[in-house]
Order: sequence, then structure tokens, then C-alpha cells
Amino acid sequence: MTYPGFDTQWLTQHGAVHTAQEIAHQPRLWREMAATLTATEADDNAFLQPLFALPGFRIVMTGAGTSAYAGEALAPWLVRQGMDARAVATTDIVSNPREYLDPNAPTLLVSFARSGNSPESVAAVAVADQTVTNIWHLILTCNGEGELYRYAQQSDKARCHLMPEGSNDKSFAMTSSYTCMTLSAIVLLGSATRAACTEQVERVASCVENGTAQWADKVNTLAEMDYQRLIILGSGGLAGVAREGALKSLELSAGRVVTGFESSLGFRHGPKFMINPETLVIQFFSTDSYTRQYDRDMYSEIRANGKTLSHIALTAVDEGDIDGEFISVADAKLDDVWLTFPYIVFAQMLAMTKSLQLGLTPDNPCPSGEVNRVVQGVTIYPFS
Repeated sequence: MTYPGFDTQWLTQHGAVHTAQEIAHQPRLWREMAATLTATEADDNAFLQPLFALPGFRIVMTGAGTSAYAGEALAPWLVRQGMDARAVATTDIVSNPREYLDPNAPTLLVSFARSGNSPESVAAVAVADQTVTNIWHLILTCNGEGELYRYAQQSDKARCHLMPEGSNDKSFAMTSSYTCMTLSAIVLLGSATRAACTEQVERVASCVENGTAQWADKVNTLAEMDYQRLIILGSGGLAGVAREGALKSLELSAGRVVTGFESSLGFRHGPKFMINPETLVIQFFSTDSYTRQYDRDMYSEIRANGKTLSHIALTAVDEGDIDGEFISVADAKLDDVWLTFPYIVFAQMLAMTKSLQLGLTPDNPCPSGEVNRVVQGVTIYPFS
């Protein structure tokens, strides 16, 4: 699958070919990951199911940056599945382990790690091993040569899934790595059968394949607008997806687009001051009928205020009874955790296209090196 509207040679000349390819090939990688997880179902269950049955068992999902936001998107959904689940960034665990790790609670640390080499990702695993009496690890990574992958091969209390070939993004920003690791966690930790998950993966992949060309025209129109600020709103786990969508535009614009994220209800409590006539607001609407009421109320309020440069909502439900601009990205058979995928692909497309419109190179928007693809310059101090 090629990125719609752009020639490969042109993308190469403008430093965007890796970003474009990594956005475009995600549906194929999702299908590959689903097939892999179906094949490993027995071994996965043998590792995970005894843990789920432990009294007081908890799941801590961790990573840094985009990898942390994968956990933020999934934690509310896992709680709804009846699990004690929380998302804590590796950057918090490493600096404040006593505040986030309970030594007495049987814990599965789920590490999302594109490279598996980030200093905090490696240190979080080590600190957890020091701190928690009964600790197990589920490592989701894109790099078979990374430190976390090697750790898992040597530990009988760790299980690792390597994401499909092509997910270890060559570009600066995480795109296919984020969605593949998120998808893997949904399948591995959720209560649905692998057959049911495979059906949902196919629905999502087809939705994105069919929708990408249609979204490209709207993405181009938005990117041509002279917005200086981007705000993305979502409720529940979709607030985590909104945070990741906002980060993509912050990264690929090298900070020239100031971004923010919030929940629909939380936006009124101060962050709404971010809106001015140079602001683009995007909302990720929930498919949950109760939650969507709050999304719709905030949409109508922002529209009535008339302060934005542009304001749109992505949705999977017909919103024809309220005025505004809505982009249908999926069908209503997808619940919020699966809407993660079309919603974030739209945000990825916008981030890349805006980067190009600003004259930047999305594959490396910071060639001077102040910000790096794999974080550098972190000192890890001994913990006891």
C-alpha cells in the first residue's frame, strides 16, 4: 500500500519516504501481527492465565513518550474488562519507583519499547525486579537486537513478542511501532478470543485501507491552513490516543505547531484557554452512547463559541442531528479501543502533511540533533 497523493521519488527528495511508508503499511502489519498471535495463543495463555488468577494481581503498562501513551490508551479499557490495570511511564518509574510499584502486589510489567534500548525502558525493568517481590514481564518490542528482547530470552519470568518486520520505524516519529504494540496488548490482555480479535483486526485494517485515500483530501486541506496550535480531545482511553495524536504533530513540526490534548469534560477546566483564531481542534468521538453525550456537548460548545480557525470531529456514528463537520472513519461496530487505529492514522497523516507544508523533513524533523529518535544523555542512578 502506498501513501495516497504522493509520489515515492518526491517523498524521498523531501525526507518523508520512511514516514509515509510506515503510515501506509500499518494495515498489512496488523494482519501479520494477528496471525502471529493466533499461532502463539497456547504459549501466551500458559504464561498469562495463571497470573490473571493471582489474588491482588495488577498490570502496570509502561514506556516512554509514545510507548507510554499506548498504556494510557489501554488502561481504562482493561479496567472495564475487570483488571487492576494502570499506565505509568518508565520515566516516572525510574525516578520514583516507590511511588508507582507495590512490593507486595503480584505484578505484570508490560513494556512497550520500539527499540528496547531506551535508558529508561531498560532501567524500569531492572528497578521493577529490585522492588517487586513477585514480578513478571511482558515485553512488546520492534527490535530483535534490543536490550529488552535479550533480557526476555534469558528470563523465565518474561515473555516477549517481536512486532512484524517493518514496524521498527526508520523515521523519527513512532507510527507503525505504536499501533502494532497497542494491537498486541489488546489481543494478549483482553478477554476476547483470538478468532474474535482477528475479525476486529480485519475490520480495522479494511477500514483504514479504504478510508486513507478519502482522508488524504481533508488532511491536505487542514495542513494548508495556517494553524499555530492543535488541540485533540477524547474521552476515556481516547484521551490517551489524543495525547499520542498531539505528540505526532509536535514532533513532526519540530515544535512549530504547539499542541495540547485533554478529555472532553476536562477541557473546560482551564485548557480551553488554548483556543484562539489560530487553533485547529480535532475531537475523537466515542462510540459509547453515554460517553458520546459529553463529546457532543463539548463539540457544540466550541462551535458556538466560534473562536477556532477550524474544528472537526472524527466519529464512527452518524452525528447528523448536530451541526458541524464530521469525518466518518469507521463503522459503529468498533468500540473505542479499536477506534484507536483509524483515529491515530488520521492524526499521523496530518502530522506528516503539515510537516511537509512547513518545509520540514518528517523522517528527521530535527537534523541538528537536540531531540533524537532513541533518547540519549540520560544518566541512570543506582537504586536500592
